[in-house]
Amino acid sequence: MRVLMMTTPVSTHLTPLVPLAWAFRAAGHEVLVAGRSDVQAAARSAGLNAVEIGGPLDLDGMLAQRIGGVRPLEAWGRPPFDQLSNFGRLWMAQTLEVLPDYLAFARVFRPDLIVSEPLEYMSLIAGAELGVPVVQQRWGVDPLSGPALANGRTWFKDAYTGLGLSDLPRPAVILDPCPPSLQLPGIEPGVPMRYVPFNGNGQLPPWLREEWRRRQERADHGPIRRVAVSLGGRTLAYNGVPLMRGILSAFAELPDTEAVVTVEEEYREAIGPVPAQVRLIDPVPLHLLLDSCAAVVHHGGSGTAMTATSFGLPQFVLPQLADQFWHGDRLVEAGAAICLDDADRQNDAGELSAALATLLAGPGYAKAAGELRREMAAMPTPADVVADLEHLV
Repeated sequence: MRVLMMTTPVSTHLTPLVPLAWAFRAAGHEVLVAGRSDVQAAARSAGLNAVEIGGPLDLDGMLAQRIGGVRPLEAWGRPPFDQLSNFGRLWMAQTLEVLPDYLAFARVFRPDLIVSEPLEYMSLIAGAELGVPVVQQRWGVDPLSGPALANGRTWFKDAYTGLGLSDLPRPAVILDPCPPSLQLPGIEPGVPMRYVPFNGNGQLPPWLREEWRRRQERADHGPIRRVAVSLGGRTLAYNGVPLMRGILSAFAELPDTEAVVTVEEEYREAIGPVPAQVRLIDPVPLHLLLDSCAAVVHHGGSGTAMTATSFGLPQFVLPQLADQFWHGDRLVEAGAAICLDDADRQNDAGELSAALATLLAGPGYAKAAGELRREMAAMPTPADVVADLEHLV
């Protein structure tokens, strides 16, 4: 069958769908990603064919202009739940402009199935227009899709009523890669599907390859305790260098602990000197690092949170915007994380150091993280789900 994947113009909204796309291809199906130029590089890095519909939006530039010279958390604070319905407003006007082009392409491509992520509404209209089922896949903990759908009905009302539809259609299936005990209570139930990490493409670093070799040969004991620090692809770009500097300084107070920190070269000078036990590395697919780690420090993005969960690691979450806060909340409630969701606390080096020490010292965090890992591992694989979707079609 032919599968059309549609995504909003944010590359990290596409990457969680990649393992499902691979499962479709492995089962012999054709997969094509449709999206603006903003997501084409992500599709290529995953080995997926794509069609570009619409030019770049530069959402990073738009957001940076709105927040000024501070982090999103410092500019806006933690968003109330009832304000999450506005998420996506940044690109909705431009989405409506290209909707006719998407519909025209869908009619030509003639998919048997459309797959999208939870904030992509053109897929729902295209599915109704073509009479094919639409599957939406969540990223992780999902406080966004329900509140945002109400605004989607408003934003797209002229478009769907113009096609003779009385309401914005609903997906036939919602896939949920989040372990049920971690998911936000009270949201619409989804079909479980195991989270498979895809954190972008990249080569295995030579230093990590050498470390694996030494670990295999060493029979006495393992390395000192290691913590991965990854603030995602955009936190530093959104004025997050001071936050990173504070995180790294906290490791000076932690004996026998090494930090491996993913930082692009362009930010190294601004970060400045780091403690001796901190190793700055170029961004690398996170799942290559985590089997040697005792914990992860991150910004609460779904990809990082779900990847760390799949490895059973305790997490220190420092959210900045959108659903990142709810990933932190749910991990804390599960007993697998510490979360600081206030800018003043995140900017306090003493708070950061104390939280890290607590996370690493308390065995309860590792135990709870291990339980989440086992729960995730028991969920159906993407290959299992593809077999069910074949029957749906």
